[in-house]
Amino acid sequence: MSNDPPSPVSSPLSYLELVKICDNFRLPPNFGSTDVFQNPSDTDSFVPWTLSQSPGSPAVGLLRLDIVDLLRKERPGTWDIPEPQTGHRVSFDASVNTPRKRTAVLKELCERWRDTGVFPASIGPRKWRNELYPVYRNPFGVHDYYPENDSNEGGGNYAFQMERAACALFGVITYGIHMTIYQGIASSPQVKIWVPTRAKTKQTWPSWLDNSVAGGIPSGMPVFESLVKECEEEASMEADIVKNHAKPVGAISYFFRNRMHFLQPEVEYVYDLGVPHDSSFQPRPLDGEVESFDLLSLDEVKSKLRQGIFKPNCAAVLIDFFIRHGHLTPDDEPDYMEIVSRLHGRFEYERWSRQV
Repeated sequence: MSNDPPSPVSSPLSYLELVKICDNFRLPPNFGSTDVFQNPSDTDSFVPWTLSQSPGSPAVGLLRLDIVDLLRKERPGTWDIPEPQTGHRVSFDASVNTPRKRTAVLKELCERWRDTGVFPASIGPRKWRNELYPVYRNPFGVHDYYPENDSNEGGGNYAFQMERAACALFGVITYGIHMTIYQGIASSPQVKIWVPTRAKTKQTWPSWLDNSVAGGIPSGMPVFESLVKECEEEASMEADIVKNHAKPVGAISYFFRNRMHFLQPEVEYVYDLGVPHDSSFQPRPLDGEVESFDLLSLDEVKSKLRQGIFKPNCAAVLIDFFIRHGHLTPDDEPDYMEIVSRLHGRFEYERWSRQV
């Protein structure tokens, strides 16, 4: 994440370079070996975080070694951290075996770390979001939600929920919605796109350009309901307009490591909303997260993209829009297939699980 306003690059970025800014991490070759423990201060090595030490327990995150060292100091009965060995992993203690119990352990831990100044740049009082994100047993599975479940495992995909700001510390996969509002015909060179500028007071990426509407999906909220909420809060759009005109068009996913070397693997559900070229429609800021909206031509959007002043994942969503509507094709983009494949990654998730 970035706390600084954007600064245009000196030479235009290629579309592949823009995607690589967002999809910027791959697991090292020694992932899963005992070699990673030779240097505890190494911020490039990670170990899987699983729900339990049982064979086949799902991996839900990737932990940096300094996080593992902190968890070793926690009170008995909360974490299970065997001595380093091949296939080493960190898990909850066997007694922390339900969604409610896992959520409670993480709530106490993250709030204590916040209040005692552990990782203030990530979870300090100014970074704390006071919003819960879900964590799933299968990150590509159903988004169900059982916060009060006290049965052992419970049979659902929902595993627990945790403070949004802390998700990167634990390398869990998070989810969001992004919508492009365009005016005219999407495939036409004359299409225009509504582009917001993020507020100067945003906790992350202040003053960067963004997608028309975007936001994270909090615990317990269905994907489309999250879109409706964000449209109302960020752009003053009535729910009926979104429900009647927003079209689900897919998803992108990317493996991002922030500048503090914490991992943020993310899935973004993508929507389009078309507006007639002669419409008087105009999104308007409402909740203070957006400074302004501008209706930009396709060439203006491309120019600002290549200047590097869009929030990285928003640049990725717009590149996906260009591909879907024929503004970026295999005939005019030599890196077309690498761009397409990197916009739909799986975070090397099979390697997380292979170690357990």
